[in-house]
Amino acid sequence: MVRSAIPVELPVDSVGRAPERVEVLIVGAGFGGLGTAIRLKQDGIEDFVVLDRADDIGGTWRVNTYPGAQCDIPSILYSFSFAPNPNWTRLYPLQREIHDYLRACAERFGIVSHLRMGHDVQDATWDDDSQVWHVTTSHGNWEARVLVGAMGPFSEPAVPNLPGLADFQGAVFHSAAWDHEHDLAGEKVAVIGTGASSVQIIPRIQPIVGSLTVFQRTPTWILPHPDQPMTGWPQRLFARVPIAQRLARTSLDLVQEAMVPGFVYRPALLTGLAALGRAHLRRQVRNPELRTKLTPTYAFGCKRPTFSNSFYPALARPNVEVVTDGIREVRSNGIVTDDGVLHEVDTIVMGTGFRLTDNPAFDVVRGRDGRTLAEAWNGNARAYLGTTISGFPNFFMLLGPNSVVYTSQVVTIEAQVAYILSCLREMNSQGATSIDVRPGVQQAFVDEVDKRLQTSVWNTGGCNSYYLSGEGRNFTFYPGFNRRFRARTRRVDLNQYIVSRAGASAKSTVRTAG
Repeated sequence: MVRSAIPVELPVDSVGRAPERVEVLIVGAGFGGLGTAIRLKQDGIEDFVVLDRADDIGGTWRVNTYPGAQCDIPSILYSFSFAPNPNWTRLYPLQREIHDYLRACAERFGIVSHLRMGHDVQDATWDDDSQVWHVTTSHGNWEARVLVGAMGPFSEPAVPNLPGLADFQGAVFHSAAWDHEHDLAGEKVAVIGTGASSVQIIPRIQPIVGSLTVFQRTPTWILPHPDQPMTGWPQRLFARVPIAQRLARTSLDLVQEAMVPGFVYRPALLTGLAALGRAHLRRQVRNPELRTKLTPTYAFGCKRPTFSNSFYPALARPNVEVVTDGIREVRSNGIVTDDGVLHEVDTIVMGTGFRLTDNPAFDVVRGRDGRTLAEAWNGNARAYLGTTISGFPNFFMLLGPNSVVYTSQVVTIEAQVAYILSCLREMNSQGATSIDVRPGVQQAFVDEVDKRLQTSVWNTGGCNSYYLSGEGRNFTFYPGFNRRFRARTRRVDLNQYIVSRAGASAKSTVRTAG
């Protein structure tokens, strides 16, 4: 796909002007925000805006420009079902191509005029008297009947609080804020973390650095990468016979679904994938000491597994050292581990993931009783169908607690957006000014999730992961098949909500077609 020639640059509201009023305000311009905007427009709702603090759309696929950045879900599935792209160049798309796809979708579906870039949301407070959300941004204020939180779980980089880090004299940057101006050639580089981003980064920088020290807390399960080019006949087939791409999407979706029984119900079913991972490691790493360091001691799937054909060979190169001792402190010229050894480095790359449980966005949204999401959750995020949260009327969260199905996150997003549209239609038909999920309904869902995840690999696999809260609760996954999740989010039942109305004859200001 050719990168869009039309930049997403739009007028900025003046600070101090009267609040602008819209029916739906969306925070975030990644897959979630853009998907919501497109489906609103398709449903006949035009009175909405999308706010994003960045200067361009794309969310995580705008900021994660590190070397080798690539999605670990097939491109055919990691895209909107209503906007298939026959021109993907790889089975697993690279960052630049996904970003271009999102820009093209914004233009194709006519939502560019609804985007407000460079608008950092500083506060969003529900006003129960006026039944609106008051939203304060860096470029003006807004009032909205409905607020959609599409900030995304991977929007705030996590940087460990390492003693002495501020005194380090070299360069330090996170994988989600890659410094492309900094030349790593010939340097002594440290990479902290061996998660999905580091697995992609390390093979790209290993050949150019002088030395590479990889600080590994827990080894990652790595499988052979099935990526391959999609240029040539696949592109021609998908362009000329669109149903072929739809069938391919359905097939890949079923492949992803086939793993649910192992992940959720019977982890013993994953032993074959674990065997494949161990064989992959044995084949690519001959050194027994290094192989021991890289062998996971927890069940396959407990932490996020990933694909790579180049990670293990890169770690086996002479200029690479894998360190498994914990980090004690950082000094001006390097990193000291718990065994007292100073590892001299010029640059530190943080492959340390994202702030999932303490995202600063949770401090911005205030519900009916004045509490923020962070205060309401207190480190243990809970929601109904991962989308609505008791005490936060007319607030819908995308990729919220226990909404992720084990497939493309775009599948989850589309199901949630369908639910939002259903809510808006029902509010319109019943003259509702606001809806707030009943506490008992939310708690029943949370209890159901907790019970069904008790036997899952994430809860029994013997590891700590970002899937779990500090209390050990799995707040990430929906405990079942994505088809079941889509069925549950197809249509809202307003009996599960506290419904506010302006009056018996009042009409909701939420407008839909038809």
